[in-house]
Amino acid sequence: MTTPLPPGSQTSVILSSLMNPADANFMGNIHGGVIMKLIDEAAATCAYQFCRARVVTAAIDRIDFHYPVGIGNLVVLKANMNYAGTTSMEVGVRVEAEDLGTGVVTHCASAYVVFVALGDDGRPLPVPGLKPETEDQERWFREAEARRAKRLAERRPKG
Repeated sequence: MTTPLPPGSQTSVILSSLMNPADANFMGNIHGGVIMKLIDEAAATCAYQFCRARVVTAAIDRIDFHYPVGIGNLVVLKANMNYAGTTSMEVGVRVEAEDLGTGVVTHCASAYVVFVALGDDGRPLPVPGLKPETEDQERWFREAEARRAKRLAERRPKG
């Protein structure tokens, strides 16, 4: 018999997808919107698995595209839980593209996505606490706290 992992124990997810001609523009590069959708799916999977509750995207704090992705590339999305507050979470996503013919892997994009957990009534639900365990996780947590503070300051009325 298997036992489910408790909420908060899963902090990373890796998803992959092969890029097809239907995903590309007329220059043979994969549409940014296709990459954005994959980022949202990887981040949402990470957030859902972390809190074991429905999640909705509340904000995409930032997406940086570094290099184009081509038809036939294997896109690998590495999503990590960066921060967990009371009802919201930030997930960082690193997007890599592997040229299957050469084996060359390129870091193509990065993003920070914020989610809110929802209960069955559609209202925000508390999420588990996140305890960073490595130096990278501690840095991700601190940087996510700073981004959260900036987002909250931008929402406050001026004057």
